[in-house]
Amino acid sequence: MVVQVGAEAPDFTLADQNNQQVTLSSFRGEKNVLLVFYPFAFSGICTGELCQLRDDLGAYDSAGVRVLGVSVDHVFAQKAWAIQEGYQFPLLSDFWPHGEVAKAYGVFDADRGMAVRGTFLVDRAGVLRFAEVNAPGEARDQDAWKRAVAALPV
Repeated sequence: MVVQVGAEAPDFTLADQNNQQVTLSSFRGEKNVLLVFYPFAFSGICTGELCQLRDDLGAYDSAGVRVLGVSVDHVFAQKAWAIQEGYQFPLLSDFWPHGEVAKAYGVFDADRGMAVRGTFLVDRAGVLRFAEVNAPGEARDQDAWKRAVAALPV
């Protein structure tokens, strides 16, 4: 079941593409966090979505939002993809235990062994303020994310 708006965001610690540990709760009181789950690095729709995030990163930074990408890819795949595409935000590896964070958010497709396109906006208090889940192959409308960010309390 997908985590609901108004619920406390499930905490986690995952390695990013530089093998640095990132803990969601470490942003509490400091930053809002946009969690963007995606199926796989190097896939067409995922690349398009994350390139749009890369290009809009300044707007998220200005709004006090930290962008975190999450997939079941290994850190080495995440690193190669970040270098290739110039991503300047953490790409977190939910590789092992396989998909545990995606499961906690209700966006793990066990039959395919991947995260589906789940997007969650977590406020500074650690509460979910926006949740959206798109099926594999269905690109997301990032304008909805920007509206959710704009609606956050200052």
